[in-house]
Amino acid sequence: MSMAVRKRKKKIAGDLPDLDQLREELKRERYNQRYRQVLRSTIFILIVVAAAAVLVAVLFMPVLQIYGTSMVPTLSEGDIVVSLKGVDFKAGDMVCFYSGNKLLVKRYIAGPGQWVDIDEEGNVSVDGELLDEPYLEEKALGECDIDLPYQVPEKRIFCLGDHRSTSVDSRSTAIGCIADEEIVGKIVFRVWPMERFGSLQ
Repeated sequence: MSMAVRKRKKKIAGDLPDLDQLREELKRERYNQRYRQVLRSTIFILIVVAAAAVLVAVLFMPVLQIYGTSMVPTLSEGDIVVSLKGVDFKAGDMVCFYSGNKLLVKRYIAGPGQWVDIDEEGNVSVDGELLDEPYLEEKALGECDIDLPYQVPEKRIFCLGDHRSTSVDSRSTAIGCIADEEIVGKIVFRVWPMERFGSLQ
């Protein structure tokens, strides 16, 4: 075999890629494909979870931020709370509702047909029975321009703020009793601030 032929064969052999290099390249390509698939799947799952969370929050458990001081000491301005839709209320439950274009939080006191009375010291009675209100720091008649005792109209509820001396609520005709369609839900949980994280009564 001539020298020229041997050189040509050597050159051709030198141009061929190493088998180990091919394996490594193939491995890298497979890894990149798997990585892209996992990334796409993860992004899809995150979008679905986020959409489901938004749907749950809007339809079943709205998240709200508290403004104002009408529910002090139970709730403070800036607290973030979770409400639950479609529940029955009992005396003492915290209710979130629309009043005009504002969202308000007050305490459920009485339902349709019940009689509410409040004396000069701020003691509240429903159907002649004095309410036990351990969540209050002070009692007061507050801003009241309705005739007492007062009967709650059909399909409405009577609500009071915890800061009785300053809260504007169902004692005032400016707010009045809350219609069913205005109710957002029952406040059940505080998520912020973290040091006060937990369920609410």
